[in-house]
Amino acid sequence: MEYGPKQKVKFQSMEMLKPIEDLRKRLKAFSQVQDKAGDFFRETSYGLFQYVTNRIPEISDELYRIDDAMRAGFGWELGPFETWDAVGVRETVSAMETAGYKPAQWVYEMLEAGHENFYRSHNGQRQYYDIESKEYKQIPGTEKFVLLDVLRGTNVVWKNAGCSIIDLGDGILNVEFHTKMNSIGSEIIQGLNKGIDLAEQSFRGVVIGNEAANFSAGANLALVFMYAIDQEYDELNLMIKQFQNTMMRMRYSAIPVVAAPHGLTLGGGCELCLHADRVQAAAESYIGLVEFGVGVIPGGGGTKEMTLRTSAAYEEGDTEYNALRNVFMTIGTAKVSTSAHEAFDLGFMRRGDGITLNNNRLIAEAKAEAILLAEAGYTKPTPKTNIKVQGRGGLGMFVTGAYAMQAGGFISEHDRKISEKLAYVMCGGDLSMPSEVSEQYLLDLEREAFLSLCGERKTLERIKSILTTGKPLRN
Repeated sequence: MEYGPKQKVKFQSMEMLKPIEDLRKRLKAFSQVQDKAGDFFRETSYGLFQYVTNRIPEISDELYRIDDAMRAGFGWELGPFETWDAVGVRETVSAMETAGYKPAQWVYEMLEAGHENFYRSHNGQRQYYDIESKEYKQIPGTEKFVLLDVLRGTNVVWKNAGCSIIDLGDGILNVEFHTKMNSIGSEIIQGLNKGIDLAEQSFRGVVIGNEAANFSAGANLALVFMYAIDQEYDELNLMIKQFQNTMMRMRYSAIPVVAAPHGLTLGGGCELCLHADRVQAAAESYIGLVEFGVGVIPGGGGTKEMTLRTSAAYEEGDTEYNALRNVFMTIGTAKVSTSAHEAFDLGFMRRGDGITLNNNRLIAEAKAEAILLAEAGYTKPTPKTNIKVQGRGGLGMFVTGAYAMQAGGFISEHDRKISEKLAYVMCGGDLSMPSEVSEQYLLDLEREAFLSLCGERKTLERIKSILTTGKPLRN
């Protein structure tokens, strides 16, 4: 009957389940774990399952409404009936009875009729079990949804360990990521190139989207760290060049490419969106170039693209340094948009890009945008060779500002070094006067700066901190 220190509880079973990315598979495995954590999950789940079955038709005639309410109101990824489907309906009923719980009679009737799940996929659509008619029905309003979870079983045209290409119909392919946090590695690079190749041969557009919790947390930082710590700079250079080439392949392909970001869209995920023809973003999208926080600059074309966009926005009479400084500060302070709307203000989204409020409609609306671009007579763009950069004049401004920030104690010496590298790329290098350069010229500068920073001890310390603690290090 006294207060004691808080203790952090750890279960070996929970650690073993962490590598399972798919939530449904993870819940299925968790339901079979025989320890205190598993007992707790089963006890709470059985009570929940019993409760929700008895609320139909008391508070709702249809079971999908209860799942919708729990997902919308409490932020659950899966509602109670979806969770029950994941762990297995029939076997869970038997386990519930053994534990002293009993679902409503309609569940027994459903199982006796040979219906094993509360939801099913049928003709590319998701249906729910209706207890009144005792058959499956279409969820109202979802006729125009494009749900990858439904299409994944029948419409996959190509896949590898980290990526799937799914036929959405109407001549549009979808490239779906399924790595941890959807981090971009060699499998995804391969999938993006394959998707564009297939679309150019037999389809008319590509959507890049997924139904995970986040669009992409960026490039595979662990791989960057491994190459850098082993001083495998040739391998690291090849890895970054492949990423850059893939982004340029997306931008200058013969078919329209539409990105459909949602949730965290950071680093490489943001760079991918910057190089798409259109972005159809979920309203809850947190988009940003955050590489500065791990001691490098955006190396997958992000620095080049933001410089290009700034150059394209210059108008006669503008004080060009102001526009360039604003973009520099966006990258240098690793700003992340708090919504898709703010992504427009930060320059990550442009006029013509769209926002989707309902995540279930995101892929469908991105697909519609790809069709619109294709039917409008999409033509292959040509690489830019007229990007205006400021040369030494702009570079001097940024270097002076960085030294002043360090002298004032606002940034560290390493922050200043990264700032100078970023400024060097955005100003086009050591040019004696404002000039026009090509995209490839900026990409080469960007990659060189990225590689040189990977050779810095303090950069490696920052990367290690993110990988081990998940927290940025200010050194």
